[in-house]
Amino acid sequence: MTEAPSVRGAEVGRRIGVGLMYGLWKPRVLGAWKVPATGPVILAVNHSHNIDGPMVMGVAPRPTHFLIKKEAFIGPLDPFLLGIGQLKVDRETTDRSAVTRAVGVLDNGGVLGIFPEGTRGEGDFASLRAGLAYFAVRGGAPIVPVAVLGSTERRGRLIKALPPLRSRVDVVFGDPFEAGDGSGRRTRKALDEATVRIQKQLSAHLENARRLTGRRENAGRPTGH
Repeated sequence: MTEAPSVRGAEVGRRIGVGLMYGLWKPRVLGAWKVPATGPVILAVNHSHNIDGPMVMGVAPRPTHFLIKKEAFIGPLDPFLLGIGQLKVDRETTDRSAVTRAVGVLDNGGVLGIFPEGTRGEGDFASLRAGLAYFAVRGGAPIVPVAVLGSTERRGRLIKALPPLRSRVDVVFGDPFEAGDGSGRRTRKALDEATVRIQKQLSAHLENARRLTGRRENAGRPTGH
């Protein structure tokens, strides 16, 4: 077994997420059955709002270990996030410790959650970092695209930084796919090609998710103040 965060901790995190997300908002979850029940899996999630990660953690059918920027691990959140099996990553450098732990999640047959855009933005998968391709090819793990829609449509009246309480947030899971070409190569060229394949799949899933949910707006921009 490779060094990896606690699966038990991630399950605790999932249960906390279930209570919070369903208590504060009204998640509508589509396609969760597409997440393989066992074995290594990567959830590739679009990222336009801070609640996207906790939302997926709460509605995903399996405990998930997310790679989260180290800036989020402040004060009491640091031991809490680590305790629920989340992974701290320094985005300014090649964080070998985070890479080792993330690979460990996959080697141990777990679920790794990644925001492939690297940072919160439009949430449209337009700019992908190479890390997702590396983990998918290195870990031999299928990627399940996940679209979170509605988290930035409007701002709450009580807490401006959050969607309105009890508003609907859609989470759409897509079909799992393999990023690599089957050769197992991890050269720069192979990873670049895998990143292009991934981007096409994720963008297509996002468009399909918007059609399914009737949310045709750009998921990354709030429409109200």
